[in-house]
Amino acid sequence: MDRIKITFPIMPDAKAKIALELNDEPVEVAFAPHKTLLEVLREDLALTGTKHGCELGECGTCAVLVDGRPVLSCLVLGLACAGHRVKTVEGMAEGGRLHPLQDAFAELGAAQCGYCTPAFLLAAEALLAANRRPTRDEIKQALAGNLCRCTGYIKIYEAVELAAARMRGERAVPSEESLYGRR
Repeated sequence: MDRIKITFPIMPDAKAKIALELNDEPVEVAFAPHKTLLEVLREDLALTGTKHGCELGECGTCAVLVDGRPVLSCLVLGLACAGHRVKTVEGMAEGGRLHPLQDAFAELGAAQCGYCTPAFLLAAEALLAANRRPTRDEIKQALAGNLCRCTGYIKIYEAVELAAARMRGERAVPSEESLYGRR
């Protein structure tokens, strides 16, 4: 039997160009069409707050918000984001002030090495946008796709609870145990 050889022209410089809203700003970006959103953010837009983890969608480290919903940027092609709203951790602070979640994470020590923190912050922001008064179980469920190897999660849950209370306008202070541990 004769074999048919099929060849495709290789175009190493081929670029796709899309427009999207990135951190509340209109952006146009050109990139190789095979790149994931994670690669476009880090390599083409120099936004390195989104972390590169497993590339399999298992660790959650690369989570960003697309149209307000958490997505794993390692599993989404950059091309699929044309015309959408993308938010990274760099877009959380407003007017030179940290987002209440960022403040609470810092205050309670919820971020230790910090590698997973951007994804936790964005997942928590999406939760609080949909539910201003989440229970601990709802917080756990919303953050379940994000893995942390340092904190043990309790400080993260407490930081989300603290930020939620403050975002509701309540005068919330962390417990002594949250700050210093059990005595």
